[in-house]
Amino acid sequence: MTSVSAILLAAGSSQRMGVPKALLTIDGKTFLQHLVDAVHAAGPDDVRIILGAEAVLLQSTLSWYHGNVVVNENWRDGQLSSMIAGINSLTEEQCSGVLFVPVDHPLITSALIKELLHIFEESKEQIVVPTYQNRRGHPIVVPSVLFQEIKNAPVEVGLRYVVHAHEGKIVEVPTDEEGVIINIDTPDEYQKYIISRNAQEPIADEFRS
Repeated sequence: MTSVSAILLAAGSSQRMGVPKALLTIDGKTFLQHLVDAVHAAGPDDVRIILGAEAVLLQSTLSWYHGNVVVNENWRDGQLSSMIAGINSLTEEQCSGVLFVPVDHPLITSALIKELLHIFEESKEQIVVPTYQNRRGHPIVVPSVLFQEIKNAPVEVGLRYVVHAHEGKIVEVPTDEEGVIINIDTPDEYQKYIISRNAQEPIADEFRS
């Protein structure tokens, strides 16, 4: 159990993929279910899914999910708008921070998430970011004291604006999990990092460019 709420970001249009990335599969589950399960296994009870593009379609696939679903009507404004929608569904009394999990990062593990949350709970009011070979990745834990700054951040810069403004309050967590820097945005990336690695069936025709 942790005082951090998880916000799973799945509102994008998936233009480069051609189909909703949330519905791609890994280990027999959709990216969405795989990540929700990974987060739950790491501790947080409160996991919120943020939808936008294709919200009706995605909601129709969530019979397995019994948590909060937030539809971001402003999803066209970019990922920051989904972060804000998630934050607005919370109150500061509910949690000490949020774990932002992009749906296109399915290779992160529950073990890594658990480590990030443990470090966050110990550091309090620090931003916790995983790094792979000195490159920062996802997911990221942000304390509730920065919620208002996230809401006020420039849309074109997004969360990076807040992170850069608080470099002195960042805890970097080195990991050997390359998945923190791998985002699955295209059919080729899906084939390379998911299909090939897991020896699943060849990528379906509808995912090809």
